[in-house]
Amino acid sequence: MAKCDQGYLCVVCGQEVEEIKDSGLYLRYIIGEVKENELQAQPEHHIRCNPAMAQFIIDNDFEPVLAEGPFDKRELDSAEVSLREKLVTDGWKRLCEVKSKQLAISDFPLKMQ
Repeated sequence: MAKCDQGYLCVVCGQEVEEIKDSGLYLRYIIGEVKENELQAQPEHHIRCNPAMAQFIIDNDFEPVLAEGPFDKRELDSAEVSLREKLVTDGWKRLCEVKSKQLAISDFPLKMQ
């Protein structure tokens, strides 16, 4: 495959992030951790390759991930964990719908209340 035909490569496992619903970079963009003008400069990774983030996705369509060590949500404040689970889960659901709705990239982010 030509380099120009290849998508973003995961900085953790080295494999291509083939679908946007698996993109840790775009999940971070949707939840407001990355700005649109930073997307080309930020490293990409599969969501599951970043257990510190993936553990906060709570959805029947996403197999649970455990993060061992200092970032394990079981070791964090339960109120903060609940807030983070809502944000990251809502972001992942949005990530799953952006392709089917053919949204412009500027319309990806969640509307923060």
